[in-house]
Amino acid sequence: MGEQDTGGRIAEGGRRRGGPGARRGLTVLAWSLAGLVVLGGGGLGLAYAKLDGNIESVDINTQLGGDRPKDIDDGSMDLLVLGSDSRSGANAAYGRDEGAARSDTAMIVHLYEGRRKASVVSIPRDTLVTRPECTARDGRKLPAEYRAMFNTAYEVGGPACAVRTVERLSGIRMDHYVEVDFTGFKELIDELGGVQVTTTRPIKDGSSHLDLAAGTHTLDGEQALGLVRTRKGVGDQSDLGRIQLQQSFIKAFIEQVKRVGVLTSPQKLWSVADTATRAITPDSELDSVKELADFAGGLAGLGAEDVHMITLPVEYDRVDPNRVVPLDVQAQQVWNALREDRPVPAAATEDAATGQAADVVR
Repeated sequence: MGEQDTGGRIAEGGRRRGGPGARRGLTVLAWSLAGLVVLGGGGLGLAYAKLDGNIESVDINTQLGGDRPKDIDDGSMDLLVLGSDSRSGANAAYGRDEGAARSDTAMIVHLYEGRRKASVVSIPRDTLVTRPECTARDGRKLPAEYRAMFNTAYEVGGPACAVRTVERLSGIRMDHYVEVDFTGFKELIDELGGVQVTTTRPIKDGSSHLDLAAGTHTLDGEQALGLVRTRKGVGDQSDLGRIQLQQSFIKAFIEQVKRVGVLTSPQKLWSVADTATRAITPDSELDSVKELADFAGGLAGLGAEDVHMITLPVEYDRVDPNRVVPLDVQAQQVWNALREDRPVPAAATEDAATGQAADVVR
């Protein structure tokens, strides 16, 4: 589904939310789609009930209990954004993984104190991690597993297990969780009229049904979904290359939202909000339009240029070159910076594997 941070109420967990402001803040969470739900604020009026009915949520806090990292009250906020194929069988047309639903896209979004900057850390799905003890989808207790692929946490234990795995990996408590359904993502792109990108070389991938010549394209929803899920047609054909495409697409997506006039057209706002609320599964503290509006309304001063995007520093595994493992020193630099609400240092991503697809989409 790199580059380089809501009013003053205290949310459950102790982190301070910033105050409301201009609606430009949607650009920060364009990838999670949550921002699109709240653009109209009070303008949606009685339509709240309809949109609220679209939202399915998950109670992460109750499932995880108290065995979690300390919640630091420094004004910052962290949320886990996952892209999944869990809601609809239609997702299988875009290379759905074997077995249960999985998450191809995982991003930790760190909003800095003051909400003027953000860092986004993409976690490769093929990263080998120690998956902590989790509760399976059928209620069974699953023991911890050493050298498990990161995205199997969601596969075997759903959102709560994914959050627990991220918290154990990073040592950072996730304040919120937002899951984006891939088919809903496709429908949203179509509602926006497509997204314009420029490819510097041809991209052809039968698994993701993508066939693009070099040049400028306005991608419809099907093509956009193919782009953010492809990996065989770019770079070193790894998940790292796919992440680089995703990060480039986010920038283009933000620009498209600015162009289509969602904020000035009530009809367009309604259609986008209706589609977006059906496409996301937030945590139970963000399960209404009002809560989403309060959340996104505080991102007033945040633009695309204020978002620093990186991939977790990794290297290819020496035992299985089809997998990656975190570079311990560099990864710890990333987690320490976010935990202390500081920018991620450039040195943290030096010497990390890249996927060799950073220049494929502009």
